[in-house]
Amino acid sequence: MELQTEPLDWRDGDVPVSRRFDDPYFSLDNGLAETRHVFLAGNDLPARFRDGFHIAELGFGTGLNLLAALDLWRSSGQTGTLHFTSFEAFPMNANDMIRAQQAFPELKPIADELAPFWADGARRIALPDLRFTLVEGDARKTLHGLSQPVDAWFLDGFSPAKNPELWEPDLLALVGQKTAPNGTAATYSAAGHVRRALDAAGLITTRVPGFGRKRHMTLARKDV
Repeated sequence: MELQTEPLDWRDGDVPVSRRFDDPYFSLDNGLAETRHVFLAGNDLPARFRDGFHIAELGFGTGLNLLAALDLWRSSGQTGTLHFTSFEAFPMNANDMIRAQQAFPELKPIADELAPFWADGARRIALPDLRFTLVEGDARKTLHGLSQPVDAWFLDGFSPAKNPELWEPDLLALVGQKTAPNGTAATYSAAGHVRRALDAAGLITTRVPGFGRKRHMTLARKDV
C-alpha cells in the first residue's frame, strides 16, 4: 500500500520542504552531517550500542535518521539487532522519500536496500540486524502504546515554532516515561520551553553547540 502523499516542494534540487509546516526536512547545509552531529553523537553513539538497542524518533520525515543509524550500526561492527521505532503523523510519499535519500551517496547501499519496502508502503521492516516500525498518526495519541523502553530518542519534529504539537509538555512527559534508565534524548532545538519540558519530564538537559548555523542544541539524560 502506497504511503499517503504529503505535499512538499524541492529546494536546490534535492532538499524537500514541507508545505504543511513551511520547513525543510533536513539541514540546508548538510542533512547527513546534521544527523550525525545531533542525533548520533548527541546520544553518544556508537559507544552505547548493544544488541537490542532501541532508538525511537518523533518525526520520520525522509527516513534519513534511520539510514544514518543503521549505517553507523553496521560500520561500527555492532552485532545483533537494532530496534528503531518512528512516529510520524504525515508520512512522505514513497517516491519523494526515495528521491530525498538520493542526496546522500554515502548511504546509497542502505537506501537501495530499503527502497523496495518504502515502495510497498511498509510500516514494519525485519532484517537480520534491524527491526523497524513506523507508527502513523498523532504521536500525542500513539506514543502511549509504545511498550519497549527507549535507549535513545531522536526528537526531530519540524521547528517548535511551526510544529508545536511535537514539542508539547504532555508529549515530552511521555517521552520521559518511555525512556529507559540512563536513556538519552537529543534534538537540534535549544528553545527554552523545550528544555524546561524535558526537565519536567524527569530528564536532565544540557545545552551544547549545535550544527552549522544553529548555535545550540539540547541533550537530555534520564539519570536513574
